[in-house]
Parts: sequence; structure tokens; C-alpha cells
Amino acid sequence: MEEPYESPSVPLANQIPAEYHEFLTVFGEEEFKQLPPHREYDIPIDLEEGKAPPFGPIYSMTPAESEALKEMIDEGLATGKIRHSKSPAGAPVMFVKKSDGSLRLVVDYRKLNDITIKNRYPLPRQDDLVAKLQGAKMFTKLDLRWGYNNVRVREGDEWKTAFRTKFGHFEYLVMPFGLTNAPAAFQHFMNDLLRDLLDVSVIVYLDDILIFSKNPSEHTANVKEVLRRLKENQLFCKASKCFFNVTTVPYLGLIISVDGISMDEAKIKAVKEWPVPTTVKEVQSFLGFVNFYRRFIKSFSRIARSLHDLTVKGTPWNWGTMQQLAFDELKHAVTSRPVLVHADLDKPFFLETDASGVAMGAVLNQRQEDGRLHPIAFMSESFSPAERNYDTHDKELLAIIRAFENWRIYLEGTKDPVTVFTDHRNLEYWKTARNFNRRHARWHLILAMYNFVIAYRPGKQSEKPDALSRRADYARIPEKAQIMIPDSHFVVAVSIEAPTEEEIRAMIRVSTPEDVSLESILHFLGNSPEKAPATVRSKFKDYVLQNGLLRYQTRIVVPDDEKIKRLLLLLFHDSPISGHPGQARSLELVSRSYYWPGMKAWINRYVEQCDICQRIRPAKQAPLPLQTLEVPTRPFSVISYDMIVKLPKSANYDSILVVIDSFTKFGHFIPCRESMNASELAQLFLDHVWKLHGTPDQTISDRGPTFRSHFLKALYQRLGIRPSLSSAFHPETDGQTERVNQTVEHYLRAFVSHKQDDWVKWLSTAEFSYNNASHSATGTSPFYALYGRHPSITPTGETTSMPAADEHIKQLKEVQHEVLSSLHMAKERMKAGNNSTLPDYKVGDKVWLDAKNIETQRPSKKLDHQRLGPFKIVEQISPAAYRLELPASMKGHDVFYVGKLSPYRFDPVRVPPPPPAVETPSGEDNIQEVEKILDGKRDHGKWKFLVKWVGFGPEENEWLWEKDLSGAKDAVQDYKKERLKLAKEKGSSVNHKGLSKSSKRS
Repeated sequence: MEEPYESPSVPLANQIPAEYHEFLTVFGEEEFKQLPPHREYDIPIDLEEGKAPPFGPIYSMTPAESEALKEMIDEGLATGKIRHSKSPAGAPVMFVKKSDGSLRLVVDYRKLNDITIKNRYPLPRQDDLVAKLQGAKMFTKLDLRWGYNNVRVREGDEWKTAFRTKFGHFEYLVMPFGLTNAPAAFQHFMNDLLRDLLDVSVIVYLDDILIFSKNPSEHTANVKEVLRRLKENQLFCKASKCFFNVTTVPYLGLIISVDGISMDEAKIKAVKEWPVPTTVKEVQSFLGFVNFYRRFIKSFSRIARSLHDLTVKGTPWNWGTMQQLAFDELKHAVTSRPVLVHADLDKPFFLETDASGVAMGAVLNQRQEDGRLHPIAFMSESFSPAERNYDTHDKELLAIIRAFENWRIYLEGTKDPVTVFTDHRNLEYWKTARNFNRRHARWHLILAMYNFVIAYRPGKQSEKPDALSRRADYARIPEKAQIMIPDSHFVVAVSIEAPTEEEIRAMIRVSTPEDVSLESILHFLGNSPEKAPATVRSKFKDYVLQNGLLRYQTRIVVPDDEKIKRLLLLLFHDSPISGHPGQARSLELVSRSYYWPGMKAWINRYVEQCDICQRIRPAKQAPLPLQTLEVPTRPFSVISYDMIVKLPKSANYDSILVVIDSFTKFGHFIPCRESMNASELAQLFLDHVWKLHGTPDQTISDRGPTFRSHFLKALYQRLGIRPSLSSAFHPETDGQTERVNQTVEHYLRAFVSHKQDDWVKWLSTAEFSYNNASHSATGTSPFYALYGRHPSITPTGETTSMPAADEHIKQLKEVQHEVLSSLHMAKERMKAGNNSTLPDYKVGDKVWLDAKNIETQRPSKKLDHQRLGPFKIVEQISPAAYRLELPASMKGHDVFYVGKLSPYRFDPVRVPPPPPAVETPSGEDNIQEVEKILDGKRDHGKWKFLVKWVGFGPEENEWLWEKDLSGAKDAVQDYKKERLKLAKEKGSSVNHKGLSKSSKRS
């Protein structure tokens, strides 16, 4: 079940010498499709005490993968190698693409392996094995077919191998690929099976069997004896990978021959094929590589002198006989002893990898008696056109994958962790990351069988693999035409340079044909779809191919390429024209034109882990109930407006006038001055709102001296506008503009400079971002609700036709009718409630600290970050209080109420900007002290209190639940006593808690 069976084009009898035909069944395929018997070598799965196998998720699959999965499950059930399961365990499954393009099903046993007691049965050493071949004259090499599936799982342990799929719950009866103890169990089996032949006529390493004979006349009998034992034990070989009766054979990375043992050319090919340098830069690259081995090369300076001379500034280029001889001699020296050594499986391995734009390089090392690392093998390989489109992070990961696969015989089952050196710091954390895309999940499973750690080493210390990945011949590889996107800079949010949609779509065109998950769809569309069976046509009826882009229900299908997805979010989330919207709005923006399976979860995770969003988003507070106003019936018939005041001076402005249409939610953000008079405000309204939308029937505004001005009232009367000032007893009547104010402030926090004096230049993009984002009340964006179309964000490179005028009017009426229905539904949904419990943090967790009531040195609180940190928790004082590790620049106490903390979400791929320095005024105390409880009310059966903080003005007063005030019990009791006293004075009846019955009913 691990991989599909092969059907060799050459008949089996022609692949096997005639003298072995009595054992043809050992090389057959049908015979393998049987359940092997239980033996004493069945693999046990012993778990650590008190641990149980996990129950994992079901991974999503493409239609092609689902079809392959069903076939493999049917085959596994038919052969009896798997069975239906009722196990409480369940690992997820997925596919890994093999080198020949076919799919291999693998089960994600990483969590099971973590709690499995390890089997320390030793794997044989390479040098011990080949030492027994001295004097051998003839060889036969046998390669077992799917060797692991020839071993049963110990009876009673099958339930631990259970795996979950969309087609049901199953468990293995044979040893599957991916179990941590599989190599040790299989080696134990093979050693006992061939024990009396070992070192006499056979050596074996896992599923590679080498039969050797010093007397060729005995060789046939030796081979037959091994084949007989394999047949008796139902072990089968893959004929296409076997060698019979030969005098030279590759084995474990070496070339075995009658003349002795030599190194496999593949180990030194990367160096031997190094192209002759044609420029000074290429000479420097080669010298940088060999210079690391100069201590092992006798007379290195003398040999390299003529090459070093070419690199001296001002020296004319002259590649002659002396330079060629030096070049060849150094290549020979590096690939010979004492530089190159044989692997010793008792010593730790050190792997160095690097990736350039078009290739990867790697060096496998071990430390020798001289205390220095010596190379065992070199590797250099170019990337495929699709792989060249990977981002730097994935190319570096792919280099590690290729190196492990290439040197599997050394690196699988090592007792000591393999140390992987990389110059890409983020890879240090890749093994412990929680969230993966499909490609990373596949790679995680490939690497699950290896014991390794990733260590960061700066690029200057990694010139060996670096040089191998940047050989001159790779530099000349013509790359596919592709869009080069400038690297993003994360030091300041505004320096992010988002690509255009035209550039992203060009990348999608390149990557779509190379995505294996889309192969069946593209094949259907490209091969007379009208002739396909009805079931196939129905399955793919929503797909169409236009201008090289695959579309699903008119949206462009994004291939399984992490880089492209991140570029889309860079445009639709991170960029100023999008403005770091929340999860729902980010999803809506992307899904207008793009689609990929699982995009909601992917986008939600991206936004949740956005460092800037976490920093600027205010801590969640339960909203107070808002008075629901009458629903307007057309755009700009009812408007509300408010002002954001007390901002730092920017282009001579210190405030923003926010005007919102109550029907479409369309907004205008206008810079102004807090000190302006009624006449100036009226002129702003006429210049920015009235000239575009006409006279509204009604306006809603906050009470204040500017808005109440007699002049403004007279202006309204002249224009025929009836003022409706909000209730002084309920300032959130105008909650619509208040919420938009928060959106504007959220946007500006993401992009203003540290001095906050440039916010005026961001108002236009803030207004565009707000109007282009979907609104929860209408279900669409204000722009779409007003104009019946979405605006273009960046050039797409595609021409679009505008519908006829009458058709557009009809469409616009339909849109606005839907908006009206949505507003009525939203009015019914307006409720407030909070049944939250205290969050539970652990020591070592990183959290954000609510910046409210903490003074910093920045000019304005409104545009300052709403959360500080992230800071590490160093101690839990109580379930409601934690001590944080604060920087020295933050003065005062370090213990905070849990309600002021929120979890930090980390994205290991996206490098967050360095946190800005937080400086509190000298002597500032970070503890928020309650001065007085000003008011109280019951909300859904729970008490809320209006809190006045010591040292802060009324604008910082806030409503908190009673449970959030456990550290201010005295203030709460004082308020309750005062309320009881007033109730008694008024003659009101009270309950046993001292609260009025009328209050209880509120």
C-alpha cells in the first residue's frame, strides 16, 4: 500500500538469469499481495507510561489524491494488509510526490513516534560491512520490494497504527512507512534470517542484500540459498533494481569490484564536474570552497598560487596551462584522502546545506581524530523550473530534504542527532512550528524518519555548500520568464512594497501547470471535455481555462504555492490600500477574485499571526447595547458624523471629520482642526460630502459645542436638513461613526511614522481601504453598495467590459435591495453579551499587554500601538495575575491583571518587525489603580461597572465586568454601599445583596 506496483516493460523471465528461474515468484508482484505471517520479529509499538496515541485531523485532498487514496485503501483491504478500525487513535494521511511523479501515501505518525519507546537495535557500520568483501570475485545485489510491508505489527498493537481518511477509519496489520522503530525492527529481522551467512557470503543493510563469493563457481549456490530463505519467509525483490553475477556493483555509496573498494563517483561528482572558471568572480568562488580544506592539502599555497594571482586587482585575465593544472590538482586533492573520509556510523554527522536561486549544494561531514570536520561526500543539484519559483525559505528547506534523501544510507536511524548547519535563521524553528502548508507538511513527513537538529550559522561561515550551489554552470541556467518581486522590508510597515495583481497572475500562470493537484482538471479541460463521461463533466463543470488561468466559478484558482498565497495577502492585507483588515474582511477581499481549497483557514491563520495586527488591535471589550435607529431606504438619505480629535499636528491639522452614510456605510475621512468654528465645519461638509451626494434627509451627530452651533442649525434649515442630536444620556446612539473612528485609528496605527506626524497623507488610502472592505451589516463593501461594482486595486493586465447602462442600473438596484434586506436583518441581530472565562497562560508563553492606561513617550495615544510587547510570562501570581519580563525602559511594576493580556500568535515564516522600544515616563507606575466606581448596571444577569482610573481623565473611563475587578473589591463594595444608601433614602425596596429590585430588572 505504500506505493503503486510497477509493471516493467521487459518480461520477468528476461530480467532474471536462467539458473534462478525456480525462484521467479520471489520477483513477482502478485505473490507480494498477500498478508505475511506473524513472526517473532513482529514490530511492537510500546508507548511511554501514561501516554496514548493522538487522534488527529483529516487533511484535505485534491480530487486526484482522493481517487488515489480510495484505490490504495481498496487494495490494502483486498490484500488484508489493512482493516477497518474502531481505534481511539487516528493519525492523518497525505500524499508525497515521488521522483517519478507518482504518489506515495504516508501516514503522519509524528505524534505517535514522540511517545513511542525507542528500539536501540544497532544498524551495521558501512566500514565493517565492506571489510568482509576482501578477495571477493563475484557479486549479486538484491533489493527487497517494500521491505517494511513484509513485517507484521505485533498482535494487539494494530490499533495504535490507526489512520483517518474521508473514506473511513483503518489500521495496519503490516509495518507501515514512518514508524520510528521500523529500521531497527527490520534490520533485526534480516540479521536473524541470514545470521549463519553473514560475513561468509552475505552482508545486509536494511533492505539491501549483497551476496559475494571468492570462488565464482560457488556463487550460484550462495544466491540460491538466499533466494530460498526469502521465498520461505514471503520476502520479495524488485527485479529492476537487482544485479546478478557481476564483478562490479554499487552498494551503500561505494563501488564494489574485484579490484577493491572505490568511492562512488556520485559523492564527488559535484566537485569533479566543477566548470573551468571564465571570470575572476568564478575563480574567487572556487577558491572560497577549497580554502576550507587547505589544512588537509599538502602545499596548498603553492598549488593555488597561480589562481590567487588572478584575483589581485589590476591583474589582466589569463587562464593558461598553469592555472588549469592548479585547478585540476585542487579538485583531485579535495576528492581524495586525507580530505575525504569514509563514514563512521558510530560518530555524529554534520550536514551543511545552501540554496541559491537555481541550485542547491550540500556537504556531509564527520569530525575526525584531528578534531576537525572532514567531508564524506559532496552534492550539487540544480532546481527544476517550478522549484526556482519557491521563496528563499522553501529553497533552503528543499536543500535539506534533498541532502537527507541523497545520503539516507548514512543518516537514517542515527543514534546521535544529525546537526544541520544553515545560514537561514528561520529554519531553526521550522521543526517546532505548528502550522504548515501542504508542501511543508509533506516535507515534515519525509524528515520524520531522521534524527536531526537545525543550527543557524551565518553565511560567511558556510562558503562550502554556498559555493556548490552557486557554481558558474548553474548561473548560466536560463530561468523561466517570471516576475521578480522586490524583497519585502519589515522594519517599518509602510516600506512594504506589494506586487500588482498582473505580476501575481503571471506567477500563477507559471505555477498552475506544475501543481500536481490540478493535473486531472487541466487534463479534462485540455482534452475535448465534451467527450468525457457525464460523471467527469459534472465533477469539473465549474472550471474553465482562460488566458492561461484556471478559474473556478469565475475566480482564479491559486496553485498550491506558499509564495503566491503570501503575495496575495501582502496585497490584500498588509498593503496600505488594504490596511490590515480582520480575518473576515481579508477573506472577502481575496475571495472576490481568487480561490484555493482551505483558503478560509489559511487566511485566518495569516491574519491571526500578523505581528502588526496584534500590536495595533485594541484589547477586546464587550460593547454596550446600542440604540437601533430606523433603517434608511436609499444612499445618503441619512448620514452620521463625528470627529477624531487631539491628534498630533500633521500638515497643520489635528483632527479628522468622519462622515458615514447609514445605508451603504460609505465613508469620507476629512482632515480638519479641532478649533474650527461652525462656519468652517459647514464648508467642509459642502466641499467633501454635499457636492458628491446631495442633501441628506437626516443627520445624526454627537452633542458638542461645534455641532450644536446656531449657525450650523441655520445652515441645516436652509438646506432642509432636520438635525437629530444624540441623547446626552446615551452617548453611543451614534455608535456607527464611533466604530468607524476605531477603524480609522486602527489603520493609521499600522502606517504612521514613530513621530505620528504624517497621518494626513494616509487618510486617502485609509478611506479607500475602509470603503473597499466588506461591512458586517450589509454583507458587502460600501463601495459596491454605492456603485454596484468593486474598484480596481492594482492593474490586472486583463481587459474588462462594462455592462450596458440599463443592465448596470438593474444590477445596482438589485444590490441596494439586498443591502436594505441586510440592514433590517442586522438591526434584529444587535445584541450584546459576554460569557467569557479567564484565559489560561503558562510560564514561558508570550503575550501582548493592553497599552491602555500605560503612558509612553509617543505623542498621541490614539495613534499609538494598542498592545505592547510581546512580553514573556515569568510567573503566575494567581489565576487572574501574571508577572511579565519587561524591558528596562518600562518603569514600574511588572504584575498585570489577566484581562490586560492577550496571546501572541507567531508565524515562523513571516519575519516580524523588531518590536519598537517602549519607554514610559520616568517613575511611571504600570499598575492601573481604580480611583472610583462611577456607575453600574446589570447586563445578561452579570454586573458591569464604569471605572475611573487614578491619574487619567474621563476619556479613559471604561466599563468592566465585576469579575475583572477582583483587585478592586473595596471600590466595588463602596459603590454598592453608596447605591444601597441612595435606594433606602428614596424608599425603594432592596434585596438581600443591597441592590434595588429595579436595578435587578435592568
